This record gives sequence, structure tokens and C-alpha cells, in this order.
Amino acid sequence: MKTDTNPFVSQLIDMLGNPPDLVVSTIQVSTKDYVCCVFIETTVDKNKIELGVLQFLSEEIRNIEWESSNEFIKVLQHRIPISAISVTSELQNCVQSLLKGVCLLVSSNTSQVILLDVSKTHHRNVSEPLMESTVLGPQEGFTESIEVNLSLLRKRIKSIHFRIEQVFIGEQTETKVCLLYMANLANRDVVDEFRKRINSINVDSVLDTSYVEEWIQDKTITPFSTLLRTERPDIVASHLLEGRVSIIVDGTPDGLIGPVTLFQFFSAPEDYYQRADIATLLRWLRIFSFMLSIFVPALYIAIVSYHQELLPHSLLISLSAQREGVPFPAFLEAMLMMITFEVLREAGLRMPRIAGQAISIVGALVLGDAAVSAGLVSAAMVIVVAITAISNFVAPSFNFGIAQRLLQFFYMILAGFMGLFGVLCGVLFTVVHLAAMKSFGVPYLSPIAPIILKDWKDILVRVPRPWMKTYPEMNQVQKKRR
Repeated sequence: MKTDTNPFVSQLIDMLGNPPDLVVSTIQVSTKDYVCCVFIETTVDKNKIELGVLQFLSEEIRNIEWESSNEFIKVLQHRIPISAISVTSELQNCVQSLLKGVCLLVSSNTSQVILLDVSKTHHRNVSEPLMESTVLGPQEGFTESIEVNLSLLRKRIKSIHFRIEQVFIGEQTETKVCLLYMANLANRDVVDEFRKRINSINVDSVLDTSYVEEWIQDKTITPFSTLLRTERPDIVASHLLEGRVSIIVDGTPDGLIGPVTLFQFFSAPEDYYQRADIATLLRWLRIFSFMLSIFVPALYIAIVSYHQELLPHSLLISLSAQREGVPFPAFLEAMLMMITFEVLREAGLRMPRIAGQAISIVGALVLGDAAVSAGLVSAAMVIVVAITAISNFVAPSFNFGIAQRLLQFFYMILAGFMGLFGVLCGVLFTVVHLAAMKSFGVPYLSPIAPIILKDWKDILVRVPRPWMKTYPEMNQVQKKRR
């Protein structure tokens, strides 16, 4: 190895700290010239290196006298069997390229370096989405490879207007981030705002979509997300075709979609893979479950503690008999049970998958029965917690389910201190808060507030497809007809 005679290669080794997976192979191509092949073996395709680079240098151009260094570079560029080839003379560019899976050819008779893209990334195969499973429709989910994710979107959108803008974010990680939109449908102002916020990100590392989400989301202290997060390529494709914008990040199987409204979190992928009447019924069921999950514990606390006159006489006697030996007030009883259930749910998520479900289900049953038998809580409180928990699981989006859980405790605290009046104040505060929110300029309660009647075709109901002849007005897309 003649790295000592090539100062450029020596600088590369010093800058990288001479790692064990750095390979420097020197090949004599003429009586006086040699080429150093430099690559990091854990990031490249070894078959391409051996057959496309090393074998070519050893057999095709060995013992040829070159009249000039430029001629040598041109021959390598045109004859070497690698498609992605570029030339540079900058040391920093060479170092960054090595870390991305590029092979460098450093010649002894020229200062220019040939870059050969022979990168190989390890990723899992396309499989069914884990968090957004459906009975009907596609069963493909994003993977951790951004190339695979783009191919899944390309398979669904075969339009010349499909745009992909690529940037690298993170001083240490150089993570690839892609901005996706339809040039003939997306609002130019929204695309520019996405691009501006992405370019303003200044961090050392980006390892997941959430890193980007926290930087570009509208700066509002709220449990509600202003970006829709999904692991399904069909959902991303459908939103792109309605004029929205998406972001995918290399190394994570999720995509971000915006702008979004509150009502889009009640939609599930299956709404568009079955008849409109069934989809509408299921959407109402999700909205009803959302109401149950956030209001049932608060209403129980308020009525039992402050407004017993609202209960029928027989039900009031039954509840009073159940609570006769309970040592805690209704507020503390409800908080104790809800926190216990949240602990069980978190334990089920963090435990190994085989034991996680058993722990959460069996733990809830055993603790609930033991708490009632010991007289710590009433049987009615166990029923309330069960209804609340099951209703919370109906939420199609995991992030929206977390927002529901936060609202539960918010309303429970208000009900514990002020009864139904506190619940009413919480509802008014929530409505005002949602009405003031925006997602990339789009009102969060649109098309209800402000009222856009044209967009009511896919909000509380899902009308048949022949009636959906226009694109959503709230996205302000350029093309108005489907």
C-alpha cells in the first residue's frame, strides 16, 4: 500500500481517525502510475467494488501509458461500469462522500478524485403497517429506507407534476429529508412555508421524523398536532393528490402531512376503501368514542360529587351503596384508577410483545377486581375507566389518542374542583383554543370555522365519490376539478 506517497489519502485517513472498516487498496495501472481505491466497507456494496471497480482497474486499464492526467480521468469516467460517477478535488467533499457509501479513486498523477456511488443500506422488507392496520385496502407500510418509501409513492403517483425536493439536515448525521408535493395542485405559499421551515432547522442530529416535526410545526402550546403522522404510503399519496405537502425522513418509517385540520384525525384509511354510508357510520362512531373518552370520567366526578340530583333515584341509591365503603372522594378515586390504567398501558407497550398484552389485560382485570373487593374503589368507577380506555383505542392516529388522554385529565381536574360548570368552562376554552389554531395558514377547525360548505363532503360524512368533483377549498389548490 502506497498511501505514504499519496498525501491526499493520508489526509483522508487522519480526518476519519483510521477506522477499522476503512479500506485503501492500491492498484498499479502503469509503470509509474497507480490508483488508490478508498471506501468504507460497512457502507458499500462489496460486489460492486470487486466486480465493477477493482476488477476493472486490474484488467482493463493495467499497463497503459497515459499521455495526460485528464485523459486518465476521462477514460475512467466513461469506461468504468458504475452509473453514478462524479469528479471533485475538495477534501471535505471526499470525506462526506465516504461516509455516505461512495468509493474514491485517487490517482497518483492527478489532483482530481473520482467518486463512485456504490452505497448499500440495510433495511427491512416492506411489510404491513404496525400502527395503522386495516382490513381493506393496501397492506404496505413505509420502511426505514427513504429510497424504498419514495418507490412506494412513485408506484401510486405516476404524474409528471410529482415533485421531490431533497435536503440534508444535521451537522453530525447529514440525514436526508425529502419534501413532496404536486406542482399543479399544492398551494405555492404553503410549499414555500414548508421549504422555509425545513431550511431553518439547525441541529446536530436528525434520527426520526419527530425531530423535524418539532421544528416545523406551528408554535402553539397544545396537545393537538398540526401535522398528520402516518406510516402508510397510500395515505400520503391521497393527501398529496388533494394539494397537501408531505415530508419523509431517511431512517424512519413515518411521513408528515400538512396542512391538516382537526376533522382529518377522525378519518381512517378504510373510509375510502368501502361504501360511503358505512364510512360515514364508522366516522360518527369515532367522534362519539372521542366524546366518551374525554367526558365520561369528568361527568362521573361532577355528577357524583356535586350534582346528584341529575341521577334517577334508583341509580343514585345504587351508586351510594357502592361508594359506602370507599375511603376516597370521587375525584381521587377516578384519578387513582386512571393513573393506574395509564401505568398498565405504558408497561404493556414497553414489555416484550409476547408478554406485553398479557400484562396489560390481566393486570387491569386483577387490579380492578382486587380494588373493588378491598373497597378502595367502586364498581361503577371500574366501568367508567373501562369505557374510557376502550373509547380511547378507537382513535385512528396514535398522536391524537395521546391528545385525548391529556384532555381526560384536564376535564377531570376541572370537574373535581367546579363540577359541571368546570367541564363547561373547559369545553369553551378548548373550542376557543382550537378556533385560534392554524396549520401552515389553514384554520384548524376548517371547514366548520370558517364555514366552507364545499368541503363538507368529507368531514362529518363521506359522500359517494361521484359527488366529490372538486378539490378541498381549504387547501387553496390551483386545480379546482378532479
